[in-house]
Amino acid sequence: MARHLITSALPYINGIKHLGNMVGSMLPADVYSRYLRQRDHEVLYICATDEHGTPAELAAKELGLPVDAFCAQAHDAQKAVYDGFALAFDYFGRSSSAENRDITQHFARKLNENGFIEERAIRQVYSPADGRFLPDRYVEGTCPHCGYDKARGDQCENCTRVLDPTDLINPRSAISGSTELEVRETKHLFLLQSKLQHEVEEWVARHEQDWPQLASSIARKWLTEGLHDRAITRDLDWGVPVPADTWPELAAEGKVFYVWFDAPIEYIGATKEWADQDPENRDWKSWWYEADDTVRYTQFMAKDNVPFHTVMFPATELGVREPWKKVDYVKAFNWLTYYGGKFSTSQKRGVFTDQALDILPADYWRYFLIANAPESDDSSFTWEHFTATVNKDLADTLGNFVNRVLSFSRKRFGDEVPAGGEPGEAEARLGEEIAGLLAEYETQMEALQFRKAAAALRALWSAGNSYLEEKAPWLEIKTDKDGAALTLRTAMNLIHLYAVVSEPFIPATSAAMRAAFALPDDTATWITQEEAKSLTTVPAGTPFTVPPVLFAKLTDEDLETYKERFGGTEA
Repeated sequence: MARHLITSALPYINGIKHLGNMVGSMLPADVYSRYLRQRDHEVLYICATDEHGTPAELAAKELGLPVDAFCAQAHDAQKAVYDGFALAFDYFGRSSSAENRDITQHFARKLNENGFIEERAIRQVYSPADGRFLPDRYVEGTCPHCGYDKARGDQCENCTRVLDPTDLINPRSAISGSTELEVRETKHLFLLQSKLQHEVEEWVARHEQDWPQLASSIARKWLTEGLHDRAITRDLDWGVPVPADTWPELAAEGKVFYVWFDAPIEYIGATKEWADQDPENRDWKSWWYEADDTVRYTQFMAKDNVPFHTVMFPATELGVREPWKKVDYVKAFNWLTYYGGKFSTSQKRGVFTDQALDILPADYWRYFLIANAPESDDSSFTWEHFTATVNKDLADTLGNFVNRVLSFSRKRFGDEVPAGGEPGEAEARLGEEIAGLLAEYETQMEALQFRKAAAALRALWSAGNSYLEEKAPWLEIKTDKDGAALTLRTAMNLIHLYAVVSEPFIPATSAAMRAAFALPDDTATWITQEEAKSLTTVPAGTPFTVPPVLFAKLTDEDLETYKERFGGTEA
């Protein structure tokens, strides 16, 4: 079996993430990782908090905390939410780790040795009151385009126009508020991406036919427009420091690497963090160095991260002139919107992941988000759609099937799976249908087509309901007790099958369904086509229990409560 390296875009340290961030990176990566593990592949799923850059410093300042203490607290808070969503990372690291520092500095030295880093003088805003140069986000003022008075020096959040600090009207320091700003000359390191354009184009050309159109089109657009040399250092107190052995003057000035230089390297850094916990049994380099023939690397991200992962980071890896593993497949997502408008962390618009878990268990959200993943286009979250999906798919199609089968069987046959007669024509048809739907589910999961995989899973659940309605054991038992017992035994085998194959989507519910049956030797990680056809995994005489209600139906009152709390109108 193949070795699969999986990473999802690093969530930024500044604040708990919203549902759009979850469905655009970490959740689908988790679903895919779980599926691959069930199919006996060796999987390493790596993620981390992205902790450098000006927003981290500003957030720490606002809370009156040292930035390292803020990042440590925020990392733990984010990790708690991801644990709540049952994201099964092999390791969830931190880009401020010593491992990431060392590897980032190694990359920078190698790029410099190979002629891909150049020191250049630029003009930058300086604040005498603060005694420092101000990175773009440390300069605030009024947007010259829309008049928004809290625009940042890199972009106006209100009208989304890209800005330069010198474009702002009445600029001020975001640190001290001082308006006595100057423009002075300072030196920074530039990554000479223009010299790597041809190599990146060749690399993208070898892979883009396999990628989703969204990923390949974004990469191609950036390459068509041309790669520009990019500053990779900043004047900040928090970040990976420029190594003094290579750039002593810049190191003495306190320059650190730009967050978008060190953040992708953290995928490697976090893998080393993971290995350093158990160095005798974990080899981080086997996943990243000279691993092209032994590892398949899949990245998950929303479309705004695509250029950095399909162009900029590959350019960095190519320029190092060492055999570091580069991505094989980029699974890119469009936006999940909230009633047609953007989720916004700063404007508190939409549902955030910690709030979601306060309302309902994780499996409600996991299923809805993946079943409506913004793959081919943007998709919109509305409470009406969420409520309808939970009630129809989870509560009625799956939950009700499990409850009525187990409850009716216990009532009429006791606490063991009934024996009944031999399978007949209806069971043979059902087995063929289930095997076919399972094959479709496998095909779509392996193709990373999550909405189609969810549709196949839903069809598997629906097939059980159709069989139950056809056989109607509540009527059958009046004239053919053995026939009713066969129907219920078959349905219980379906429940076990659902428990196994639904695990990537709804792991807690799958565990509850599986635990309903006292099968001491139940170690199967998947259901084969033949097992699906025969439906005999749970034999007669197996003790069982009826689990609590798997999914509660959401009421009109619930819907109105959610809309009142979070807002529920078109943007």
